[in-house]
Amino acid sequence: MSRILVIGASGGVGSALVAGWKARGSDVVTLSRSANGMDLTDEASVGSVLSGLTGTFDAVVVATGALEIEGAGPEKSIRAVTQKSMLDQFALNAVGPALVLRHAGDLLPREERAVFAVLSARVGSIGDNRIGGWISYRSAKAAVNQIVHTAAIELTRTHPKSICVALHPGTVATPFTEKYLGRHPAVAPEEAADNLIGVLEGLTPEDTGLFYDWAGKAVPW
Repeated sequence: MSRILVIGASGGVGSALVAGWKARGSDVVTLSRSANGMDLTDEASVGSVLSGLTGTFDAVVVATGALEIEGAGPEKSIRAVTQKSMLDQFALNAVGPALVLRHAGDLLPREERAVFAVLSARVGSIGDNRIGGWISYRSAKAAVNQIVHTAAIELTRTHPKSICVALHPGTVATPFTEKYLGRHPAVAPEEAADNLIGVLEGLTPEDTGLFYDWAGKAVPW
């Protein structure tokens, strides 16, 4: 893959993906709120920034997201849910990627293999949820999985060689997760990025619409 677009390039995983692809000789275009003013919670911002891009990309990755927004961390139980914290999670982690996916048809070539990937999380899997908690974050990630799956179906109609997937990067040691790691083993962003790039390079159009982890294994919805 020679030309890559990374959205959320200033984050831990996003910046590691940029470095990983550059090390492989790819031309990487980067977007973030801090560097380009691209705010995924602002529809006008997303449209303005993306409409200013030229050409198409072999891969587009949405690497944005947050566990904690405005001091509201993951809930320990349903009793802790608030309207604002849940809406904030959906705005960034589900609606934001959907707004980017609106432009997927213009960002990807129509007749060549191209990948559109959104970073999700295993906790967004309904089938894999056995401990509860983290209601707002889980729900937003479950929603983005549905958004990706639906977008993949529609994208295939105009871009038959496209691959549109959700990705679980594993537990990555970044500021994003440092308060919540506990006893869970975590990998460095560079290792996570290498894993994800390897998964993306191995996908085929038959894999579109699915949810994969860092090892390339399908995650249940």
